[in-house]
Amino acid sequence: MNNSQNNNAGAVADISEAADSKPHNYSSGVDIDERDRDLLQRQNELEELDSDTKTNWEMIKKLTVCGVAFFNDAYDMFAINIVAMMLGFVYYNDAEGSAKNTVPKKWDTLIKIAVQIGCLLGQLVLGRLGDKIGRTTVYAASLMIAIITTVASAFSSSMVKGINVFVVLFIWRVLLGFGIGGDYPLTATIVSEYASVHNRGKMISAVFSCQGFGNVAAPIVGIIVTACFKSGIDKDVLYLDYVWRIIIGIGCIPGVCTLYWRLTMEDSKRFQMETAKAAAANADEDMLREKLLAKQQFDVGAHIEAKSGNASSSSRRSSSGLEAEKAPFTATQSMVGMAEKHNGAIVEEEQQQQPNGEFRIRRAKTFAQYFGEWRHLKVLLGTSIAWFALDVAFYGINLNSSIVIEAIGFAGHITEDKPSKYIIRNCLGSIIINLLGSVPGYWISVFTIEKLGRKRIQLMGFAALTILYIVIGFAYHKILDKSIPGFVVLFTLAQLFQNFGPNVTTFVIPGEVFPTRFRATAHGISAAAGKLGAIVAQGGFMQLKDRGGKNAFIDHLLEIFALFMLIGFFVTFWIPESKGKTLEEICDEREEYY
Repeated sequence: MNNSQNNNAGAVADISEAADSKPHNYSSGVDIDERDRDLLQRQNELEELDSDTKTNWEMIKKLTVCGVAFFNDAYDMFAINIVAMMLGFVYYNDAEGSAKNTVPKKWDTLIKIAVQIGCLLGQLVLGRLGDKIGRTTVYAASLMIAIITTVASAFSSSMVKGINVFVVLFIWRVLLGFGIGGDYPLTATIVSEYASVHNRGKMISAVFSCQGFGNVAAPIVGIIVTACFKSGIDKDVLYLDYVWRIIIGIGCIPGVCTLYWRLTMEDSKRFQMETAKAAAANADEDMLREKLLAKQQFDVGAHIEAKSGNASSSSRRSSSGLEAEKAPFTATQSMVGMAEKHNGAIVEEEQQQQPNGEFRIRRAKTFAQYFGEWRHLKVLLGTSIAWFALDVAFYGINLNSSIVIEAIGFAGHITEDKPSKYIIRNCLGSIIINLLGSVPGYWISVFTIEKLGRKRIQLMGFAALTILYIVIGFAYHKILDKSIPGFVVLFTLAQLFQNFGPNVTTFVIPGEVFPTRFRATAHGISAAAGKLGAIVAQGGFMQLKDRGGKNAFIDHLLEIFALFMLIGFFVTFWIPESKGKTLEEICDEREEYY
């Protein structure tokens, strides 16, 4: 009890001292009243944390874990292109005409958007939980979900009566996507909060760029496993049933290798300090309110005693004993009623009428309060709409890379070629496309993001993609008829500027421009908007690709993608530049409290 009283007295003393203080300048250049001594102290601690952050074993371990996470996620997401081809040979080998060896459109779409649906849900739910119960706890849980569902996906099969293999695979891949979805907001926030100011963008983008290696690894594994079963496949195409299951199952290996490290990771000091600060800000106001109420109750009691004393004197002079007994009760009832009626106003008055009339306890804003202000909401809209616009094109093309490979004549003929040859050539074409444009684009971003800035790279990327998709879309058939190498060059440039552009920056920026208490939630919302774009592309626009004939509508789809790139370009102006700034400077920490 004594310790509690001493702590409360110390808190009140600190509040009183804070009330008389004068404005102070942060070393970062932000003016703030020194009355918020805890806020000032925390800012200084965070600046020291940023300056002391060095590359060490702990940092290398965290970057490795996060990098492997995105390698694994990309492998799991894009391996479905290869698996879908194999499923066509396994389950539709007996079909006739153009349907032979090809998965029907409805099932093909279902298994390709499954992970995107799961990701959308996982990004929203696990991102929010990352802010509420801790980044690393949820981060480990998301990996365990991904491992279990990857193994389950590999054993998908049709029921004797009921749903077929495609529905079962869809269900497991939705759950797989839920686990993968948590990696987006949690990886970005973990790396962002651990990294120093001057290499934060480089580290976040480097982790995300491991996705490029995952994109390449999927077709490489496809070639290796197909080659191992080549003689059996050429004799009996049903051997591909082993191959696609092995390809999916291999996707759990990187996760299993890093599971222990994920389980032993700790939340960053920045996150721990921020959650403690927000709790203290709310607790301080509650404590002050309780003290003021106690003071008012004491004053009311003293006043009642005085009234009671006066009433007793009157009763001795009065000829009626009944009136003497009634007077104290009437006075008490009146004063208690008055206290209850005016308690709120009294507390508010006490809080406001501090020295110089300036002091008021700071209270942490809720998510709705913070983003209810346009200057903050527009940043969230900017990151979300930009990611949505990008992923409409990014997943529309990458989830259907076999279409582009076939369009440039690299795939061969699905009914005439041997299945093993057809699959291997498609895998080779996918590797070539990724190595020409996608992987280099990722790493150009890594090495230039701290020099050029996030916003400039994103604007440049959206502008370049708008132009490229207009050119490829409106001249699609002419270019293919006259120069297939020219088409490959243009498509490679589009892949390059997707990754040396908004594909990297839409991931990096949300990890920096939101307050620590809301960072994972806001990043999850932005990422979920991107996955919604992927679902729209795969479930909507890409269903139009065969309108007028096989792949006849692709040119118009590219024109539509150009429009989305233009939208992404303009909403980028709502987003602040975060290069060279601390996380607290970017958000202006004062805006988190009221």
